[in-house]
Amino acid sequence: MKNLFKLFIAASLVSFATQSLADAKAGEAVVKKSDCMLCHTVDKLLVGPAFKDIAAKYKGDKTAEAKLTEKVKKGGGGVWGTNVMLPHPALSDADVKNAVEWVLSH
Repeated sequence: MKNLFKLFIAASLVSFATQSLADAKAGEAVVKKSDCMLCHTVDKLLVGPAFKDIAAKYKGDKTAEAKLTEKVKKGGGGVWGTNVMLPHPALSDADVKNAVEWVLSH
């Protein structure tokens, strides 16, 4: 019985890791196919902040995903200076969620 339980736990962890990897790949794909990379890079300031800086700013913030999802969908500014991020209302909720999770993973 213990071995069956251990097998179940191991299978669950593999499934979770596989899904997390798939979500990360999906988020990266959304970022690369949209216009995100015109203003952002992973590791340095361009027009907008680097993804690693966004992740660092929101680390530990339980509301970060909701805040950033709204920011991507509606646009906005003032958090990182005077530049404004354009809205992206055409992106699906699932795409925005995956993209935001990917950004926050840096």
